[in-house]
Amino acid sequence: ALLLAQAKGRLVRGQMRLLFAELAQTAEQAEVILGNTQAIQAAAQACKDSKSALFIGRGMGAAVAEEGALKLKEVSYLHAEAYPAGEMKHGPIALIEPGFPVIAVATESPTYEKVLSNIQEAKARGAMVVAVATEGDERIGGYADHVISIPKVRDAFSPITAIIPLQMLARQIALLRGCNIDQPRNLAKSVTVE
Repeated sequence: ALLLAQAKGRLVRGQMRLLFAELAQTAEQAEVILGNTQAIQAAAQACKDSKSALFIGRGMGAAVAEEGALKLKEVSYLHAEAYPAGEMKHGPIALIEPGFPVIAVATESPTYEKVLSNIQEAKARGAMVVAVATEGDERIGGYADHVISIPKVRDAFSPITAIIPLQMLARQIALLRGCNIDQPRNLAKSVTVE
């Protein structure tokens, strides 16, 4: 995508260098996330006995929420649904009851304030909120029950780092539920259908 933007004249050489340098740093950032699992384990413990979970996000976070819900379904057999946070009032909010897990992608982005508002709506209905947030975010702790921090990255690169803790969360929940994470059942990848 970066090369295409350069070819179309939307990015100059200096911008390209900066973006490629930032992109190259995501491997190190992934290592940091993989080495810090305490918050993920605590969140998984809080979610393991749930019957369902709702993942929310805005902008880039909406796509990350979709992938997080998919991973949770695939390995833990826990019903999970993802919804763009701005559309919560169109159905999913009616399902929230005390203790219901809402996993919010609340990283630093242009939509951050709106995601906080959506988290408040969920909390007002008794949700247990797990937030994936940017490292150093002092505010999110006042809104979420569990905060999983990731290194600060440009919003365009946030899906690369934000999905890692959600995949780890799904894995940990599956392990706590006694699921075989190496051979999930009934996936198209593992079942041949003619």
